[in-house]
Amino acid sequence: MKLTTVGAAGHVTGSCHLIEAGDFRILLDCGLIQGSRKADELNKQPFPFDPARIDAVVLSHAHIDHSGRIPLLINAGFSGNVFAHTATRALCDIMLKDAGYIQEHDAERENRRRRRKGLPPVEPLYTAEEAVAGMRQFKSVPYDRKLRILPSVIIRFRDAGHILGSCVVEVWLTEGGEERKLVFSGDLGHKGAPILRDPKIVHDADLVLMESTYGDRDHRSWEETADEVRGIADETRNAKGNILIPAFAVGRSQMLLYWMVQNFEDNGFSDWRVFLDSPLAIRATHIYAAHERLFDPAARQVWGKKPMESLLPNLTYTRTASQSMAINEIDSGAIIIAGSGMCTGGRIVHHLKRNVWRKQSHVIVVGYQAQGTPGRLLVDGAKRIRLFGETFQVAAKIHTIGGLSAHAGQEALLNWYDQFHGRPPLVLVHGETRAQETLRDLVRDRYAAPVHIAAYGDSFDLAKPIPFDA
Repeated sequence: MKLTTVGAAGHVTGSCHLIEAGDFRILLDCGLIQGSRKADELNKQPFPFDPARIDAVVLSHAHIDHSGRIPLLINAGFSGNVFAHTATRALCDIMLKDAGYIQEHDAERENRRRRRKGLPPVEPLYTAEEAVAGMRQFKSVPYDRKLRILPSVIIRFRDAGHILGSCVVEVWLTEGGEERKLVFSGDLGHKGAPILRDPKIVHDADLVLMESTYGDRDHRSWEETADEVRGIADETRNAKGNILIPAFAVGRSQMLLYWMVQNFEDNGFSDWRVFLDSPLAIRATHIYAAHERLFDPAARQVWGKKPMESLLPNLTYTRTASQSMAINEIDSGAIIIAGSGMCTGGRIVHHLKRNVWRKQSHVIVVGYQAQGTPGRLLVDGAKRIRLFGETFQVAAKIHTIGGLSAHAGQEALLNWYDQFHGRPPLVLVHGETRAQETLRDLVRDRYAAPVHIAAYGDSFDLAKPIPFDA
């Protein structure tokens, strides 16, 4: 019984972990590497295992850094089932197709450049058509039900509270008459976040594989966050500017809209025109409403199955490119939510081009920004930024609002691990070096627990004592 880390080791994206039990091999996640300049090259490299020999994929949630290489895996010979929560399957149906379109578009743009230089063309990682075809291998699994997916492998999904359908994954492995239990946190949600329930607690494990995105910091309280956003809104209104919010299409966009509903009068959102400028986010918002049974009690009562635009009367969905371009005629009074969340592409880049040089405007960053992305440059205080090959002065005010994060902060991560009986060995993944080292040291000091920061290719034999230093 062996676990090997083949993704999100020392990084936040590209989640992928190989489990071997007897003659069977399964993957926990198969995500796209994002953010860095080398991401495209890394995604094109062969898998460090034979995809045809993988028996199943167990998917923690729909975000592309966890699911985005599944079509590539299928193209390379994987023919087994992808086990995912029902809502995750619904979201992947639109997200992977969208990712395929992006791959095709990027390849087409690159090939125009290569033709001018007399270079051979490149192929997209996968196409939208291939992504759609791959959905036939998805199998829906509800929360809180044990399921034997292979003779020696049982899984159970628990609510992770990160995005709709996100899961903490419990895995029971059997080999040679012995059983071991692995728990994979997936991405843990931010306790008390709007819409979703808090992450479920698990008490028993022989090994815990835990994310560490915000292992070096805590988020502000929801009350402090509301005050902070109210101040930004007031300042922008007085300056007659716009507010830009780069947001992931799934999870953050829906949370922002619902949060505006909750604070409609108190934060003065009724004075603004709110635009959700993302066709993918619009479709995802409809999927959220269709799965209202997964909401927390307050969200079921307030939102339920009702259309979001009926709750937020000043909300405009902009589906077409022409509708999006029309927003650029608005100089003030607009809150523009658009992707991509790290400003690596999508409609937010057009809005930044129109607003980032204007001192009247403000940019609110609400999600993790990977190193090397335009979003990270803005957060780190860049004075200039290149957009569509043109350099712009950054005169707009940039705000990082960690309180609107969909990830657990440092203390929440520690508290989640603290619920395990017997201090099982802990492997940290899905985090940058500083966050992981900070969290590792805290776990050691507070719990005297064995903890290890995973490096790419690290393997752990679950049938033997794991020799971590406490």
